Amino acid sequence: MGPTRKSNVCRRLSRRALGFFARDAGVVQRTNLGILRELVCQESTKFKNVWTTHSKSPIAYERGRIYFDNYRCCVSSVASEPKKLYEMPKCSKSEKIEDALLWECPVGEVLPDPSDYKSSLIALTAHNWLLRISATTGKILEKIYLASYCKFRYLSWDTPQEVIAVKSAQNKSSAVARQAGIQQPILLYLAVFQVLPFSLIGILEINKRIFGNVTDATLSHGILIVMYSSGLVRLYSFQAITEQAKNGIQEMECCSLESDWIYFHPDASGRIIHVGPNQIKVLKLNEIESNSSQHQISEDFVILANRENKNENLVTVTASGRVVKKSFNLLDDDPEQETFKIVDYEDELDLLSVVAVTQIDAEGKAHLDFHCNEYGTLLKSIPLVESWDVTYSHEVYFDRDLVLHIEQKPNRVFSCYVYQMVCDPAEEE
Repeated sequence: MGPTRKSNVCRRLSRRALGFFARDAGVVQRTNLGILRELVCQESTKFKNVWTTHSKSPIAYERGRIYFDNYRCCVSSVASEPKKLYEMPKCSKSEKIEDALLWECPVGEVLPDPSDYKSSLIALTAHNWLLRISATTGKILEKIYLASYCKFRYLSWDTPQEVIAVKSAQNKSSAVARQAGIQQPILLYLAVFQVLPFSLIGILEINKRIFGNVTDATLSHGILIVMYSSGLVRLYSFQAITEQAKNGIQEMECCSLESDWIYFHPDASGRIIHVGPNQIKVLKLNEIESNSSQHQISEDFVILANRENKNENLVTVTASGRVVKKSFNLLDDDPEQETFKIVDYEDELDLLSVVAVTQIDAEGKAHLDFHCNEYGTLLKSIPLVESWDVTYSHEVYFDRDLVLHIEQKPNRVFSCYVYQMVCDPAEEE
């Protein structure tokens, strides 16, 4: 358990006004964010639902911007009411944007074009084009065609703001092939690109003949993360495949319908986040003292769901009068128990944000928890007003003083709920 002493926000504001932090702009910014963190986590601070909107097309969020109509329309989420920033021309279904990432220019580098110093949206279209679009005007700045032999669908950062991984949809065997007993050996493809300008580093083929019965794979910080249906996760280094991953196989001890997931911590600490339905493990990747070329994985801290032990013993009496006890364990992702659904990181405030859901009768209730990124200590919990149906797809974002919940309902109806930080009037009185 980490330290619990809190600094006095009023004292920090007074010190800032007197110029104690004026010598270094970076110090001023860190101080401001520290003050904001204190305000966000204090007991009297509430998050209020300020506006809600619905759409027939997917809704996405990136750094203060909400995107509608497959990223064609961009709206600012900073104001208390939505404000349109730009709207791109209408396009065909084959040209629609499937996925996107926000790219911000590197510091200290001379870039070839003045427009490169402004934020861009790296976008993947349905017909396999990779685009770089101005985040302020919607103008296409750069484009490159990927391939025709597979359908690319997902974007993620390998190295944040430098290298992207473009993942294909998973290959499915045809009905005729399945009947003939022919299996599709290639699960998916990962194309890796350097950003600005787009430069292909390589295309990785995830083949079951090489990796075994793999169910999914992703790339992060030069490490290939491979997942299996048995609950195993393997980490591969491209430089020395398995020779550098002591304890490289991690297993989440849980019994659930939903699979666990694992990824590198976005804070660039080298830690790994492994999430199951009832626990979140933050793992450290350390060099072995006797051999610096090898690494081992150890536990940093664990966040546990707040749930009761509902493992029960059933008593049955036979015809002869003998008492027989039967014991059974509920699934770890039993909807009536608090279950972790989303884990994210707010880099400016250095907070882990965790969404936990409990299904009560036909209605699910969710809350967003803020945890100390260093120790895992719970600092604040925010209830979400709208009900949470676990059968729908959900995304939740926490960005400074903003919480945004995107929900996909049946018949492709999307809802967006925006919360902003406010001071509770009752506390003021």
